[in-house]
Amino acid sequence: MSESHSSANVADSLQPPTPEGMEPFRLNAVQRNTLFFSLMIGFFLIFVCYASVGAVFLPAALSELDEANKENNLAAIMSLTAVFTMFIQPIVGAVSDRTQSRFGRRTPWMVLGGLSGGTIVILMQFANTFAYLAICAILVQVLLNIMQGPISTILADRVSYDHRAFGSSFVGVGQALGISGGMALAGNLINQMGVGYTIFGATMIVVTLLFVVLNKDMDSTGLVRDAFSWKEFGLGFVRPLNFKKHPDFVWAFGGRFFMVLGYQAIQAYGLYILTDYIGLPITEAGQVLGIMSILTMITMMISTVVFGRLSDTTGRRKMFVFGASALMAIAIAVPMVVPTTMSMYIYAFVVGIGYGAYTSVDLALMIDVLPSSGAVGKDLGVLNLASNIPQILVPILAAFLIALVGNYTVIFIYAIVGVVVSSLLVFPIKSVK
Repeated sequence: MSESHSSANVADSLQPPTPEGMEPFRLNAVQRNTLFFSLMIGFFLIFVCYASVGAVFLPAALSELDEANKENNLAAIMSLTAVFTMFIQPIVGAVSDRTQSRFGRRTPWMVLGGLSGGTIVILMQFANTFAYLAICAILVQVLLNIMQGPISTILADRVSYDHRAFGSSFVGVGQALGISGGMALAGNLINQMGVGYTIFGATMIVVTLLFVVLNKDMDSTGLVRDAFSWKEFGLGFVRPLNFKKHPDFVWAFGGRFFMVLGYQAIQAYGLYILTDYIGLPITEAGQVLGIMSILTMITMMISTVVFGRLSDTTGRRKMFVFGASALMAIAIAVPMVVPTTMSMYIYAFVVGIGYGAYTSVDLALMIDVLPSSGAVGKDLGVLNLASNIPQILVPILAAFLIALVGNYTVIFIYAIVGVVVSSLLVFPIKSVK
């Protein structure tokens, strides 16, 4: 009898948490697979919009409006965007945790972000002043973050431990495809930006509606909530980072922080590395960068799915983080030691495998160490700061190091240190194997 009771406890521990006053999610295989593919498509569209609008259409539009000041204008918009979006996901996550509606806790916010964000993307084609363009660009980022926050919590809400890494791999594939695909599609529509804005915005609206219809949220009208307090609301963002009470959460936060801090350095300075370190002409560098993106995308997609399944099968997370970090460090060292075009291709191929393995378990591991089952949206939003803050710091740190040393070798060393430190910070986590 005690053995049966123990088995029941293990089975219960694998299930997603059920907030008080709500029915538990019990997805069958078809529903779970539908959710995974929906997450992949949803994240694909979100990151397509991030990449196409932020990295291609916005710079092109600013160039058309004011060629002489395009760099300063782009920097101003990107800085404002970073300020406005940094805390959006934690705040929306916290509010969605408390949302009572017959459509569920997450759906209203996803619909708000997806439909409004898609509409603003469409309206960007009519921008004919810097102010109009800046407002639209910032709104798009804010609204898509409003959607991304709740959709990121769905794995924690609905999927049991033994399927989370596999589900996380679909999220990783969607993000990778979205970034590469968004830039490629936008690049081919650079002379038809109005068409591009319309296609991307309309598709975002349609996909958002299909997502919430195909993956219905649980009625949350009976959700039991504590009385609202502004003080408690504010402290809720700080408490998860209390090392004494939630050490695993803090270690995971640090691990993601340093991974993004290291990996993004080479991603952000890829073109300049090819021209100033490898020595390629700008036109050839652009072509090489495109091939590198394709190589990374392909290996990352395969690696993400394979290692996500292996993580769920073995029940382990940390070993994949260690292996991924080691592989990425080796990949980064190749062009550092041998600065050739071929070495950059080898880097792109191998780093895709490593980052794919990391991505496949990253979100699953983050969910596994959340401090509170009743504040999943808020806590995952806090963890997202471990991605947002490094993206702001990378250009500053990289520029400082390059100016200090005088060449791009220091960027490779910096990136290796970042990914290695990331893996070391995951090691002390005790609640995850």
